Amino acid sequence: IKIFGHQWFWSYEYSDFSNIEFESYTINNLNKNNFRLIEVDNKTIIPFNLNIRLLISSEDVIHSWTIPSLAIKMDAIPGRMNQINMLLNRPGMFFGQ
Repeated sequence: IKIFGHQWFWSYEYSDFSNIEFESYTINNLNKNNFRLIEVDNKTIIPFNLNIRLLISSEDVIHSWTIPSLAIKMDAIPGRMNQINMLLNRPGMFFGQ
């Protein structure tokens, strides 16, 4: 999964899964069913029981892509492609920041 940080959103590319690409923006409305400042319009789906490699970069400035509950954090730096390998052994909904 390729992940690119932008000033106000993240973009994702799933090259192994039919070339799926989308952008993920923070939802601005406050609804009692949403978490403030971490709920997004397009959620990232990470398959479990598969080895996944995340490639992370930035288009503008340094960003930090993280899923705190999985202890995953990676900096997105312009001009540099960072990578991290992961294997999720349980399904669930995890929030990133």
